[in-house]
Amino acid sequence: MDLNLGKNIRMERILDRKSRRAIIVPMDHGMTIGAIQGLEDMAKMVDKVSMGGANAVLMHSGMVIAGHREYGKDIGLIIHLSGATTLAPDPNKKVIVCSVERALKIGADACSIHINIGADNEPEMLQDAKLIVESCREWGMPLLAMMYPRGKKIDDENDAKVVNIAVRVGAELGADIVKTNYTGDIDSFKYIIKSVHTPVIIAGGPKMDTTKELLQMLYDSIQAGGAGVAFGRNVFQAKDPTKIVSAIAKIVHKDYTVEEVMKEYKFE
Repeated sequence: MDLNLGKNIRMERILDRKSRRAIIVPMDHGMTIGAIQGLEDMAKMVDKVSMGGANAVLMHSGMVIAGHREYGKDIGLIIHLSGATTLAPDPNKKVIVCSVERALKIGADACSIHINIGADNEPEMLQDAKLIVESCREWGMPLLAMMYPRGKKIDDENDAKVVNIAVRVGAELGADIVKTNYTGDIDSFKYIIKSVHTPVIIAGGPKMDTTKELLQMLYDSIQAGGAGVAFGRNVFQAKDPTKIVSAIAKIVHKDYTVEEVMKEYKFE
């Protein structure tokens, strides 16, 4: 059996076939912080973001029955394999809470793992990643690696020097897509992306104050060669999640400018 064929088919459900970019909406926050505004009804939120044009949603395996495809709209499914709560002695220590095999059985199109580069438990997370990468290769399953610089030696998680290491580690491990923080300027992010042959998408982080600020960060990352976004709270806590995803899609997949999107969608 050609497992590369299986991976390629699944990747087409995550990365748009024309733009080769992705809009992913993470909904895995509940394991970390419990109930969160916007994700009280997972199925309704999945429906809203899918109607806006999101390529995939990302969630833990136990929430699939409550949140995926209930309303019939097709959208890619990424199962998150890592977890930790804010109540843990060290919330930066992510452990494996689901297998690649279970993700396959419940219909996942891809898996994701979370690694905090610079954390006290970085070595253990890298060892776990090695096992997940091998399992994904065995089954032809795409892997998204969430690579964040977090630890005692890191003062600024958006600093290009530490983001550079995080992205490169994800690529070196063999991830198919790397998610990380945007560095804040096009040139430094472009340098990081050019050093790997792996699609790099940006995280949204905490909910931003203005829509323009969010869209500008997205636009700049695309100009640097980024492959899209994984925006959670900035989407599911938006006043109109469908509208904001649709606007994001214009930049990610249609190469609109921020000004064009702001005007078309009448954002303030």
